[in-house]
This record gives sequence, structure tokens and C-alpha cells, in this order.
Amino acid sequence: MRAVIAIIFLSLVVACTHEPDDKKIKQHAPDSVVKNVPVKSSDTSDPLYINTGATTPQQLITYAQTLAGAPYLYASSNPAKGFDCSGFITYVFNHFHIVVPRSSVNFTNVPHEISETNAKPADLILFTGTDSTVRTVGHMGIIIQNLKDSIFFIHSTSGKANGVTITPLNDYYKGRFVKVIRIFPQNDL
Repeated sequence: MRAVIAIIFLSLVVACTHEPDDKKIKQHAPDSVVKNVPVKSSDTSDPLYINTGATTPQQLITYAQTLAGAPYLYASSNPAKGFDCSGFITYVFNHFHIVVPRSSVNFTNVPHEISETNAKPADLILFTGTDSTVRTVGHMGIIIQNLKDSIFFIHSTSGKANGVTITPLNDYYKGRFVKVIRIFPQNDL
């Protein structure tokens, strides 16, 4: 029984950390969870490669926006109950049969990193947890717009907005910014 509880606990620890208004849980995955291994996005045999099939970035964005207003629920990927940040990402991608990691920290080494200025819709934006001094990924969203270096992303937050919402990359999130990663090869064109 203790082993089962430990496994459940560890899976919850690596899920998204709560946003600033939720003081209940602020956990971070240990550094040993993530390996710093460079990966090429074209290497389809690599376990970190994500196959997007025929799905387009616009299809993903359009579907993600239909979930706006869904409530926040820690460790959940169930739209009837709510989403945490990675649960939202998982649910949206899985809708198109695209397999992605379940926890935000496990996106750390997913190929391939791009600059903020080159970010396009359906790229993923990664942030630290609520403690920006701990540089472990703990929150994430899907970029929906990048016009004149003004990025907007959709994510599930337990912060003031609470739930699936669209947020600009403001000073608060800039302080927590880790990187942008490209999932769709079409965005390279």
C-alpha cells in the first residue's frame, strides 16, 4: 500500500505546480527526474519525439480555445472536473491522438527549443513553478498568438483567472519563463 501511495505522490509532484493564489501545494520535481540530453526533433526513434501526424497548429489552437473557462483542478486531465496545466495540454493533444508527456517537467527536453521572437501558434511555452528561483519547469501553456513580440498563451491556472484562460506573456510570467519548444514541424516552414 505504501508503494502505491508513493507512486501516486511522485506522479502528482511532477504535475504542474499551483499558481500564486493557491497556497495549498507548491511542489517541484527533483532535478534527478529530468536529464539534460540534447535531442534532435527529426529523430523519430527518440522517445522524446512527438508525432503530430496530419494535425495542424491551427486545429490544435481552435480546439484548445473551446476549453476556455474550464475550471482548474490539480492533477486532473478531465474536462468534466477541470484541468491542471499539463492535464490541459495532455487533453488537447490527446484529442488529436498526439502523445505527449503528462507532466510539465517532462517537457523540459522535448525537441526543439526556439526563441520567443520565433514562437508560433501551437508552440509550447514553459515556465518555472511559482517559485521562480527554482528553475525547474512547473507550468506551461500553448502559444496562440505572437504579434510584434507580444505573446499570448492558453493555459490552465489556479491563479487569479482560475481555470483555462488566455494570458499575455506579462512581467510575472517573464520572470518565470524557461523556454519555448516547437512541437509541430509545420511551424519551421
